[in-house]
Amino acid sequence: MKFVTEARAIYAAANAGTLYWMLQRPVLGGGFLNTKQNSLTLKDYGAEDGVRGPDYTYGWIQGRGLESLVCHAEFFEKELPPLAEKLDAVACRLYDLLAALQKPDGHAYFCYDRGMNAVYTDTEGVVHTQERPALIYSYSDAFVAKGLVAAASRYSLPALADHLAYFDRIIASIEAGRFQMDERRPLSLDSLAMQADDFSPRMILLGAAGMLKRFGHTAHLPFADRFIAHVIDRHYDGPSGLLRNVPGDDSCNIGHGIEFVGFALDYLDENAAPALIETLEHILVSSFDKGFVGPGIALTVSMSTGEAQSPYCPWWSLPETIRSAALAHHRTGSAESLRVWKSAHAAFFESYWRGTPPIVYQTRTKDRPVDFVPATPDLDPGYHTGLSLLAAIRAADRLMSETPSISGSIHGCR
Repeated sequence: MKFVTEARAIYAAANAGTLYWMLQRPVLGGGFLNTKQNSLTLKDYGAEDGVRGPDYTYGWIQGRGLESLVCHAEFFEKELPPLAEKLDAVACRLYDLLAALQKPDGHAYFCYDRGMNAVYTDTEGVVHTQERPALIYSYSDAFVAKGLVAAASRYSLPALADHLAYFDRIIASIEAGRFQMDERRPLSLDSLAMQADDFSPRMILLGAAGMLKRFGHTAHLPFADRFIAHVIDRHYDGPSGLLRNVPGDDSCNIGHGIEFVGFALDYLDENAAPALIETLEHILVSSFDKGFVGPGIALTVSMSTGEAQSPYCPWWSLPETIRSAALAHHRTGSAESLRVWKSAHAAFFESYWRGTPPIVYQTRTKDRPVDFVPATPDLDPGYHTGLSLLAAIRAADRLMSETPSISGSIHGCR
């Protein structure tokens, strides 16, 4: 229990540090979050850095940031009220911007140029205007919808029903084959036709289930059980304990498998089938043991050989492991989940966490931190790291028989 108590304190301090760092930075475009800093050099990106710079706003990041602000405000209103007040104020401003951005055509997009036109950058680095088909949804829709729902729920805003309907349309698009994963190409039927049957869209949207449940939106939760069953039925390889990206393929995205476990455990209650909890813990332990190559977790491994298929170890899979292992250990009390929790904790804080400033190296190889962008050049706005550690705090509180952190109270935008 000593580890759990100490880890809980470390996570709360780390999250507070990151949030204060983010809040004191100059905003983008009148209120968008600005995490445009090189994690190696600590230099802010400028206009000369092209799509890494302040002329480009990532809807993906802003949606994640809004969810992060709201969920951390819920937590810190008890632990550090002045921080919660600042988070609420920034969240309300960001909510207004994102709601206005999404409303005209019912979508959010991965990247916007200086004029807030949706764009994408191809493999050659050329910027193109993005297509805007009405019936195709994307990860950017998912992240923005989650943020809008979280904010409208906490602040009791009148557009909540519209945001929940937006979320439901994204769920329907996944099950109808109209969800496009690759946003670095035109959003189109042609792009969809080339898309593999990867479990990642269901995994990402499953990440909303715990939040929806905590805010009482039970009518919008039936998808969660369907998504969990779908992923395990089609992608789980029992002998290896891993999730295949695509049924029949050899590739396994270790981080996504671990992330799926955390999202599922965050949603499932005490009535979940013991066999399902056992399977989820098996996926976690197997994924970590096969994917952790030091100093972090490999992007992908081969299902047949177990060998890493990339030299890159992004930061995000370690806090996701902390989340999943903490939640699994709370459910099972097993030595294996505790071992994984301790190992991921040590690797993250020893190899990725910079401390001063309170940010992480985005990517490392076995030898050193490297300038490799996992998804967006913007640094994490308290999403992968912050929300993962927040879930681990809730698990730690339950393990120590304390009151869960989420209060469920309603607040108004100031």
